[in-house]
Amino acid sequence: METDEDIRPTPKGFYCKLCEINTPNRVGLGPLVPVRGTLNASAAQETLDHSMLPTLWGQFGDGPFLFQHDRTPVHRASSIKTWMSESGVEELDWPAQSPDLHPIEHLWDGLERRLRARPSRPTSESDLTDALLEEWSEIPMNTLLVESLATREVSLEDHVKGKKHQHLCRLRAKRKAQEENSIFVSGFKPATARTELAEYFQQYGPVSEVIMDKDKGVYAIVEFSEAESTQAVLAQLEHSMNGLKLRVKPRERKGFKLATKGKHDPKKSQVSLEKLNYELCQAASVNEQILKVVESFQLSENDQKARELLVQLVQEVFTEFLPDCKIEPFGSSVNTFGIHSCDLDLVLDLEHTKEFQSRGKKSEQTGENQSEDGRSEDSILSDIDLTTATPAEVLELVAAILRKCVPGVHKVQSLSTARLPVVKFSYRQLNLEGDITINNRLAVRNTRFLQLCSGLDCRVRPLVYTVRLWAKQKQLAGNPFGGGPLLNNYALTLLVFFYLQNVNPPVLPSVEKLKNMACEEEQCVIDGWDCTFPSQPFTVPPSQNTDDLCTLLSGFFTFYSKFDFPGSVVSLREGRTLPITDFLGRDEEMPDTPESSDSKRRNTAGPKLGPVNILDPFEVHHNVAGNLSERTHRNLHREFCEAEKYCRSLQYQHKSTKGKSWGLVRLFAPRVEGGPRSQDGKEKPLEISIPFRASILPESLRKELGVAGDAFRVLWFSRLCSAVEAVFKDVLKCAPPDQPATRRDPAKTGGDEEEVNNNESLQASIQQATTHSGLKRPLPPEEGPSSSSSPQGKRQRLDPSAEPSEKARWSWAQRHQVWAGRRKVRRDLVKKSDEDSKPEGGCSSIESRVTQCIVEKEADPKDLLEFSVDAEVVGGGESTKAVLKFTPSTDLMGHFHDFFHFLESFLPKMVETLLVKQE
Repeated sequence: METDEDIRPTPKGFYCKLCEINTPNRVGLGPLVPVRGTLNASAAQETLDHSMLPTLWGQFGDGPFLFQHDRTPVHRASSIKTWMSESGVEELDWPAQSPDLHPIEHLWDGLERRLRARPSRPTSESDLTDALLEEWSEIPMNTLLVESLATREVSLEDHVKGKKHQHLCRLRAKRKAQEENSIFVSGFKPATARTELAEYFQQYGPVSEVIMDKDKGVYAIVEFSEAESTQAVLAQLEHSMNGLKLRVKPRERKGFKLATKGKHDPKKSQVSLEKLNYELCQAASVNEQILKVVESFQLSENDQKARELLVQLVQEVFTEFLPDCKIEPFGSSVNTFGIHSCDLDLVLDLEHTKEFQSRGKKSEQTGENQSEDGRSEDSILSDIDLTTATPAEVLELVAAILRKCVPGVHKVQSLSTARLPVVKFSYRQLNLEGDITINNRLAVRNTRFLQLCSGLDCRVRPLVYTVRLWAKQKQLAGNPFGGGPLLNNYALTLLVFFYLQNVNPPVLPSVEKLKNMACEEEQCVIDGWDCTFPSQPFTVPPSQNTDDLCTLLSGFFTFYSKFDFPGSVVSLREGRTLPITDFLGRDEEMPDTPESSDSKRRNTAGPKLGPVNILDPFEVHHNVAGNLSERTHRNLHREFCEAEKYCRSLQYQHKSTKGKSWGLVRLFAPRVEGGPRSQDGKEKPLEISIPFRASILPESLRKELGVAGDAFRVLWFSRLCSAVEAVFKDVLKCAPPDQPATRRDPAKTGGDEEEVNNNESLQASIQQATTHSGLKRPLPPEEGPSSSSSPQGKRQRLDPSAEPSEKARWSWAQRHQVWAGRRKVRRDLVKKSDEDSKPEGGCSSIESRVTQCIVEKEADPKDLLEFSVDAEVVGGGESTKAVLKFTPSTDLMGHFHDFFHFLESFLPKMVETLLVKQE
């Protein structure tokens, strides 16, 4: 059976929109059947039912039948496959893209030649249909088929002998053997190792491989070397391991398909960046380029209507099972910042359904509204109490309705253990991913807030689209799998809003100002959070700012290139930055549980602090950038600085007269790994950064830092220096150099004497700033900086005017290769001890013992390394962190770079571990 758009040839062969042909057979050609309109799956099924099947019955009886066709989407539709299975028609396994092997192609060629040889060509659709039917009936069957099959026999033999076909046959045989030799196992503990499963099933035969569930570790595939072992396992009715009963069954057998390279991924952006860059280069100005970005990425009117229809479909289905429920979209699809591939986020509001259920229970007690069997007519609500049901139970109910009752929905997955429990699904017709949350009214209110800000000024949407694309190109956002240490679109949007609140004059007002502009009917409080703002943009006075998009975008990068993210908290509510010390004394972030739902307690809980802190405009204890890692923050700051530098150049502001890239095209250039380090050809500095992370500090230290105010950096740096010294001295067994000249030389400071003086000067500065106890004692007068025994150079370094409180220096000597073979030694120690296994740098006592074992194995220690470490705090516009600069002084064996490479990962982890233990 073949179909086509028109009578012209294509790379795959000749097709005809008007006709469908039953395949030739030994009796003769089947009838040529006209098909009106587009040949979709339903039209194809109707033709099969009313034309092909009766023809086969008349010529061959009841069958069985072997059906040959190409692999077009119409023929591979699920409805067609179901029809063939029910009708007893078996499909011939046929390679894709192989029209030269199909006998029908020769018939099409002959039919076209006959049609073109007619004295007069058809002038209408009816004339074309009549001509095709007439010529089809006159095709000499025997001649054409003999010629066709004779030429195709050679092609078929060549194809079967080809590498691709042979490779596919080998893969199919291998997969079939793997299926026969494998079993599916579940019921074990999630932390069970694959070696434990292998050891258990070894009693039935040699195990070749154990494949664990990569997501949650709740099931495994055990593959044996022989099929007899599989039969032996399945023959035993019960299996138990570690006191738990295992569920063992044969591995599910699925049809193997060879995946083709470059398969279409509906989640990929539908916009070609190469085409976009060309169009941007043709624009007259940066303002025009920014508007072009919006035009290319925004949801079209048809996209929006299709999503609205899907929302209506879901609403209608859910209303049948959950009366008075409400499905409401939120997020990118409706907040005016959506793109072609954005998900469809939905909220299922069950508040009114709970009231309906409560009324139904009262009716049941009086005997009203019941069916003959005594049950409520609403069967689903009679099986679950929405008031007392757990979120997991409600999500399972939602997933069941989606899976069984909403047409076109598949890949339904319930994630009840996520921070925000959700049901994810896919919709076939639109290639669309979606999710449903329960009673998430805050998310809906946030969407209304974004809609309002978008309507307040016409420059807001273009800036948001441009910044989002820039962040995605620089690998700062846009994780295709979701989650991870990258910025999400909501956080990026809030960064743009915050900048527009702080530009002079402001483009957007703060949330507090918007609250004061709202009328009494617009008052809104959700879960104890004040979510009040005007419902219509025209009620807000317009901005006095007249900057164009080009200037605002450049100002955005300038603003954040100088922004102190670790030391500040972004508050859109107040429209200003808040010092991080305001949050250090608060309680830890509270989980979203019923016990913590009291509004008063929730408002006193602090956000999860991290390298970047952006408070939600309404749920102000939620840091929307709390997932970011220090590495992402460093990349973010670097890209802000590079973008700010580029926006000051002529390449950004003026169009190239030579046709080169300019404006946004260069700004959107994808980030190249390692570029900043290798562009100037300079050697990478030997520096290790340890960021200020308030979230890991003990509660007592957090309170001290909060009270210290502006001096919190000095106090934190003091504790950090103590931890750094402990790592080198106690964990890695470094010692001060033995050379007296090194200790006395002020240019190469080192040894115990100077290190102690430096730490004590730092403590003295802290005592001037805060009166907290628990700090080191000050030096005695005879050891202080005024002592005549101290060299003049040291007295100058310890002078308060030189700001010694934010700098420190050590000199160390390492006589053992404590970095070599460290992981193996740690594994052996953990196996012999009763201590729990911890990652590298997670336990100071274990790491000290590891070092001691390495030292004891080296019978002849050597003077391997001598080096100095200079530490300082970098704050203000830079990221708040301690920078440790290493300078090797003696490296006879060339080991320092190996040692430094080890310290790059080990030292920050070990210092943070010690900081957590400090009280």
